[in-house]
Amino acid sequence: MDLSTYIDSLRRELVVAAAAGGDDATALAERLTAPLESATRLALLNALSAAADEITTELAPGSVSVRLRGVDPEFVVTAPPSDRSYDDAELSIPAPSPPSDADEGSTSRINLRLPESIKARVEDAAGKEGLSVNAWLVRSVAATLDSSGQRARRRAPRDGAGFTGWVR
Repeated sequence: MDLSTYIDSLRRELVVAAAAGGDDATALAERLTAPLESATRLALLNALSAAADEITTELAPGSVSVRLRGVDPEFVVTAPPSDRSYDDAELSIPAPSPPSDADEGSTSRINLRLPESIKARVEDAAGKEGLSVNAWLVRSVAATLDSSGQRARRRAPRDGAGFTGWVR
């Protein structure tokens, strides 16, 4: 990306603004624009780097970075990996049947912190199923709780055939 056009435009605008102050102000503005070029380049690079950071947070696990080649910046876009290290079937959770004793109208809020890699997988799975991340997480938690209750019932001893106590 060539920053020279942006710096030249800023230089012209400064000279035009200084022209309102007379010949002395115009001459001063022309003398100041050359030393300001490096400061202007640095300010533009900082703005581009901040923008690349913001874009990266939205693209995760992909990224955008700014590299300096000579005096001009270059953007490097890294797409998310296409080969997934997980099975997409793992993330496909069947919709659970709603519990009969639950009050459908009330909700509770919790904060959940996920590693970036898991967050990206959750967002991807929710998107594939056309759900919001929140709706997908609610469905996944409900399905997990339903299935863990079924496993516990299957493991329960039948007809008093279970053993309890200590063994030495």
